[in-house]
Amino acid sequence: MTRLPDGKYNAVLFDLDGTLVDTAPDMVGVLQELQRDRGVEPVPYEIGRSHVSHGAVGLLTLAFPEENVTAQGPLLCEYINRYANSVCSRTQLFAGLDDLIDRLDTAACPWGVVTNKPAHLTEPILEQLELADRIAAVVSGDTLPTRKPDPAQLLHACEIMGVVAEETIYVGDAKRDVEAGHRAGMATIAAAYGYIPADDDPQHWDADLIAADTEELTRMVLKAVNLVP
Repeated sequence: MTRLPDGKYNAVLFDLDGTLVDTAPDMVGVLQELQRDRGVEPVPYEIGRSHVSHGAVGLLTLAFPEENVTAQGPLLCEYINRYANSVCSRTQLFAGLDDLIDRLDTAACPWGVVTNKPAHLTEPILEQLELADRIAAVVSGDTLPTRKPDPAQLLHACEIMGVVAEETIYVGDAKRDVEAGHRAGMATIAAAYGYIPADDDPQHWDADLIAADTEELTRMVLKAVNLVP
């Protein structure tokens, strides 16, 4: 890891699931409900939680290892439909990140979200959490033809916010987030409190910094954007 230069950065981008917002209660809850309805023993919550960053396909592959989970397959469609109906029932900001966002807003420091989650699931979450009117950029998984770890989404978010990538921080809880950030020329912070399987380790992602929790993430970000003494 390296140390980010204090005050060099003027914008922050977050991954959504497992970084900015705790969507696991809804995503895993729908998965477990689907398993029960199909006569399958539900995966333990903590195991399901650790796979949320792999998206619906990753969750279904975990829960139904004998199934061939495809992008247009009936299993995935059923899961997405169920999840869309309860996309923000128990989802909330990770504790402490409301304060970070408030500090960024007060200082007029633009922040945004870059996620592989499709827009029709991303936007309702931001709206129900009352973030939609505050956010400077939202780039979802179907905004562009490519997704992370391709850097195009992150660069597109910078264009929307009117900032340069080299002065932007990207925070994410998966190796692909760090890879995308570096390929875009951004500083990166790994959210080690996020949805990380037991066989993965943020120490191996080559992130510039690793935040063990949201309190540490807040300190790192505020220092990097020059909002603390």
